[in-house]
Amino acid sequence: MQIEPGSFHPLGATWDGRGVNFALFSEHATGVELCLFDEQGRETRLPVPWRSFYVWNAYVPGIKPGQRYGWRVHGPYDPAKGHRFDASRLLVDPYARALDGAVDLHGPVFVPPEGKDDAAFKPKALVVDPSFDWGDEPRRRVSWQDTVVYELHVKGFTQLHPKVPEALRGTYLGLASDATLRHFQELGVTTVELMPVHEHLDEASLAARGRTNYWGYSTLAYFAPDRRFATKGGDAVREFKEMVKRVHSAGLEVVLDVVYNHSCEGDELGPTVSFRGVDNHVYYRLSPKDLADYVDYTGCGNTLDATHPQVLKLVTDSLRYWVQEMHVDGFRFDLAPALARATDGDVDRIASFFAVVHQDPILSRTKLIAEPWDVGAGGYQVGNFPLLWSEWNGRFRDSVRSFWRGDVGAVGDLGTRLTGSSDLFADDGRHPQASINLVTAHDGFTLRDLVSYAGKHNEANGEGNHDGLDENLSQNCGVEGETQDAAVLARRRTIARSLLATMFLSQGIPMLEMGDELWRTQRGNNNPYCQDSELTWVDWSGGPDARGMLDFVRALAALRRRHPAFRRQEFLRGERVGASRGKDVTWLRTDGREMTGEDWSDPEQAVVAFRLDGDAIDGAPGHLRTHDDSFLVLMNGEGHAVRFVAPPPELGLAWRVVVETSEAPRAGVVVRAGDPIELVAGSLVALVQADDA
Repeated sequence: MQIEPGSFHPLGATWDGRGVNFALFSEHATGVELCLFDEQGRETRLPVPWRSFYVWNAYVPGIKPGQRYGWRVHGPYDPAKGHRFDASRLLVDPYARALDGAVDLHGPVFVPPEGKDDAAFKPKALVVDPSFDWGDEPRRRVSWQDTVVYELHVKGFTQLHPKVPEALRGTYLGLASDATLRHFQELGVTTVELMPVHEHLDEASLAARGRTNYWGYSTLAYFAPDRRFATKGGDAVREFKEMVKRVHSAGLEVVLDVVYNHSCEGDELGPTVSFRGVDNHVYYRLSPKDLADYVDYTGCGNTLDATHPQVLKLVTDSLRYWVQEMHVDGFRFDLAPALARATDGDVDRIASFFAVVHQDPILSRTKLIAEPWDVGAGGYQVGNFPLLWSEWNGRFRDSVRSFWRGDVGAVGDLGTRLTGSSDLFADDGRHPQASINLVTAHDGFTLRDLVSYAGKHNEANGEGNHDGLDENLSQNCGVEGETQDAAVLARRRTIARSLLATMFLSQGIPMLEMGDELWRTQRGNNNPYCQDSELTWVDWSGGPDARGMLDFVRALAALRRRHPAFRRQEFLRGERVGASRGKDVTWLRTDGREMTGEDWSDPEQAVVAFRLDGDAIDGAPGHLRTHDDSFLVLMNGEGHAVRFVAPPPELGLAWRVVVETSEAPRAGVVVRAGDPIELVAGSLVALVQADDA
């Protein structure tokens, strides 16, 4: 077969209409073979003699899209020096755009070099045709302050949806069906955040138990969309693009949950599938005391070495690919501190990764969201990410859960969380939009389970209930798990609605977990990463509770959308702004008077109220000030009813109820200055100023 010198750029396999350029980076390799496979699986090995800047490259005329290929990389097998080369291993191209076949974990993919070829047990990369008709696809960027994030799993969201065509359920195209897009629009979310959609590999321990990595946080190929979610495996690239096009046409954004902190190869006992065999010393962080050992900041056996220029290039090339070629709008970075750890292991907020993203003309304009913790020392980094970044606010989640559980001493921190967490984000030039406010996520209890279980119930995972977080700041309202007790169920619904209302009425960006609006349960499992079943699929069959919760979330999102008082671009300061009637936020006691320092430090108090001034909304720098209605929010986290008194007339003559989380039908009820209003245990009431009532 004819082979010609290729180009060192771009990496991967690039079809130009005449043939394909192949390029692979390996700094320490002594030789490389390009392996082409025909339709019968027969392999042709082509030694690649050309290397430029550590990139082995070759051009093969006549090759077309659909061609299957892999790499064999020669070099020393010397773990003590960080090298694990083995030419008997067929390797997946780190820049593969699509894959065909799967890793057979029963094959010789784990053993040290013994000369046993493993090509029959490995997937092959595919040459792809990148062309796609995007037509007049709109790419509207939703401003951060208007954003409402909805986290979902592509399969779990649509697998049981009765209005999604059966052949499309659980797929990219099913996610982009008319029924699901209408659900997003009516719900009021703006941005769908997809749990991992990169090709991944199930862990050997899961395979041994007959389970799979349903969540997909075990990446194999950072450029290839996961075939699990395609109606036809070979069409995953096209179907992903079609999904994005349709989601954009519905006026929504697409954000990907990406896992660049570790790969699927695990520690030294894991399989050799790609990076380990291409150049172990380059791609992974190795212990300086013993290069045979992997540094693990992720809890998954390895950590990609983002301090190495080539790994940094891999990550940013992948990100740009998903933006430019696949048209996604942003990213949520799993265990993001692992990407910011310097050579000494400390988290560095001016790390090379952040610097590269900050100056990149493509990436710097996308939505950038960090999961701001990893499992290494000093890994909890909430509030420490740089400009342009937003963060999952674990402090918000924990404070809100504690308050609505009635924990003593929760009020002091809650006030800061409700106003955008200025203590975390205001000192580095960021705004309230840096706070992604969540009360639930894929990792943990669903909303329903958060108020139904005091402890986790992960027995179905097969790990003796040892996996998953032990402390969830959850509650069961008197009965563990499912019950028919009407009083318990009513309390659960009330507290759940209060949790949601707190999130939507706080400054920052609300994030919903899929199915919470439909009262979804996972039966107390707070770590169902290996449960690809009805336990994790959204139940669309509905019922009175599900319909009621759905209507409630729609109303909350609509209220937030109508009123910029809840979407401020500057932090609340507790001061008068301009000619406003009162402070931008006034904190109130149950008797309607302003809170004092003693009230904030009262360890027994689980009640709080505040007034948001609609005349005190700062616009973005250079913009006019926005005017809105003023609001009064009353919150009773106690286990008994509490009577509040509306504030004095100078803060508003009358107030009309717009949000009620208890079962009481009080929407539209008017409360006048000095009048009492009783809140049942665990409830929240929000009122809009109505002086003309």
